[in-house]
Amino acid sequence: MAAPRDNVTLLFKLYCLAVMTLMAAAYTIALRYTRTSDKELYFSTTAVCITEVIKLLLSVGILAKETGSLGRFKASLRENVLGSPKELLKLSVPSLVYAVQNNMAFLALSNLDAAVYQVTYQLKIPCTALCTVLMLNRTLSKLQWVSVFMLCAGVTLVQWKPAQATKVVVEQNPLLGFGAIAIAVLCSGFAGVYFEKVLKSSDTSLWVRNIQMYLSGIIVTLVGVYLSDGAEIKEKGFFYGYTYYVWFVIFLASVGGLYTSVVVKYTDNIMKGFSAAAAIVLSTIASVMLFGLQITLTFALGTLLVCVSIYLYGLPRQDTTSIQQGETASKERVIGV
Repeated sequence: MAAPRDNVTLLFKLYCLAVMTLMAAAYTIALRYTRTSDKELYFSTTAVCITEVIKLLLSVGILAKETGSLGRFKASLRENVLGSPKELLKLSVPSLVYAVQNNMAFLALSNLDAAVYQVTYQLKIPCTALCTVLMLNRTLSKLQWVSVFMLCAGVTLVQWKPAQATKVVVEQNPLLGFGAIAIAVLCSGFAGVYFEKVLKSSDTSLWVRNIQMYLSGIIVTLVGVYLSDGAEIKEKGFFYGYTYYVWFVIFLASVGGLYTSVVVKYTDNIMKGFSAAAAIVLSTIASVMLFGLQITLTFALGTLLVCVSIYLYGLPRQDTTSIQQGETASKERVIGV
């Protein structure tokens, strides 16, 4: 009797994986086009900020449709957003952690060779799995752990690019670089699993949670805009360098962000990592046709490992996508949200 339900669950997860992979690949290709073809390069910090605003507006619209009436919609916002500062503070945690992650990743890339950076940064995949086990009190089978580390190796090979000699001597601090990337990896795993825990630990609407998180996200990104490009934006304007293609990238990022929250709600963060890996492979293959990128042996081997790991992780197993109410006490000992 359980087999048909398992098959439906597997098909749903594969559907989520496929859609998220296609969206992420389209975003990667479009982003690369805008960063290489536009004559006037736009400010990426403003694009991130606008993306958060659009995600907020879309979430508000979906919540309005979900509630069914203007009165219930206003009551929901009043109760869960305006009247719940603790909930807003709770959802500001992943926004702040993601901001730290992005800055640490940039610092690491500035102090490590590109190849070393690509290899070590993939540790975020097993780190996410470890956070899932510790923070959500879940268990992964040996085969699942094998697939996670196989995915990590596959993504590393797909993105591997031998270091090229350069005449420009760049002063680097490897110790600082490894420290920064360790923080970035931990932030990546923690923030994703933290958001998943908040989503699944209550019956609060997914779109209410999104509104709470995107409100704090807008504040965080505005601070980033001011600190990174404030002087140039004051001189050239907030929308400097924007074209239709840039707006298309922002749209893809916004819709992709909303769909990611749906995937996290109904599957898990590990599945999100697998879709991101598959998107890397797909976007690289597309780059062969669009940008003349050459396929290497390491890429082919990495692609094979990614595909095999996705298959292994998708095999029937114990459900790891929901939080059991009976486990609340043990989970709260690990981390309180």
